[in-house]
Amino acid sequence: MSRLGKRPVTIPKGAEARLGDACLLVKGPKGEVTVPMRNAISAKVDGGIVTLEPRDGSIETRALWGTYASLIKGALQGVTEGYEKKLLIEGVGYRMEVKGDKVALAVGLSHGVEVPIPKGLKVTSEKGVMTIQGADKQAVGQLAAVVRSHKKPEPYKGKGIRYEGEYVRRKQGKRGV
Repeated sequence: MSRLGKRPVTIPKGAEARLGDACLLVKGPKGEVTVPMRNAISAKVDGGIVTLEPRDGSIETRALWGTYASLIKGALQGVTEGYEKKLLIEGVGYRMEVKGDKVALAVGLSHGVEVPIPKGLKVTSEKGVMTIQGADKQAVGQLAAVVRSHKKPEPYKGKGIRYEGEYVRRKQGKRGV
């Protein structure tokens, strides 16, 4: 039995949730998030509480029970408080800037790289720090991962794009004899 699934999910003030066709729609001041639901889990919205029940006792259904409770909690937190990721860029000549609905990266390649910004996300860039904000936790993390993947931090000089708070283990390099 799922400990997370057993507990009802409370809807915070300023947010609302309603069931749609095979999904749960969550709206709030920061945006709107849709949580797709499987038929194996039944959801019920009553007052300010969302309750989840497994329709059968299979192992997969019991695993999904807690997963959906966690996804709904994350969606409610996203539409009320929002999510934020910060990326830091280090290296001589390395730049990242927002151009309309794209992020332009200059990271030591022979060509510039442009990454499209998904709808619902707000991206700002200033002095080597890029901030990605949005209501959908998965979309914020995915964009941050895609931007970081174009130039991961390397261990010798520490150049590249890294998350704020990420520790890059440095190596010594060559030694003269």
